[in-house]
Amino acid sequence: MGWDHWCVDTEDRPAETSGDEAATTPHEPQPQLPPKLVFRVPGIALLAVLFAAMCATPIAFAKPGLQVIYLVPLAIGVWVVRNRTVVDRERLVARTTFGGRDLPWAEVAAVKVGAKSWAVAVLDDETEVPLPAVRARHLSLLAAMSGGRMGDPSAAE
Repeated sequence: MGWDHWCVDTEDRPAETSGDEAATTPHEPQPQLPPKLVFRVPGIALLAVLFAAMCATPIAFAKPGLQVIYLVPLAIGVWVVRNRTVVDRERLVARTTFGGRDLPWAEVAAVKVGAKSWAVAVLDDETEVPLPAVRARHLSLLAAMSGGRMGDPSAAE
């Protein structure tokens, strides 16, 4: 899987090296990292929200006042659209449904895997900040974006 699979801004990605430059390097060139990585719930989840709203329609119009049931799919839709983690070379931005947290890499002591394989950033003061939509399989991408501040757990030694 290429790096740009996780990237929203692929236009800002550094240009690939030409064939002549690649031939002169003694080792295999590393893939170019995008300027930022965005981890989010897949947009296809909004189809489930739409389906839930359609299924709620017969119930919502059964009696006056039951239209409030539409708040459930609306809340889930907001959660799908809003929750994300954006990672670049300077910081991690963990955005949740009702807030967010900007974490410079200098403040991040470690990234650990919490409950159900979700990633959690541990700060210098031992505060834990959940990273929405970042799973254990994404730790090597985080390590690459950290610029050496975080070790790659999948690297064979």
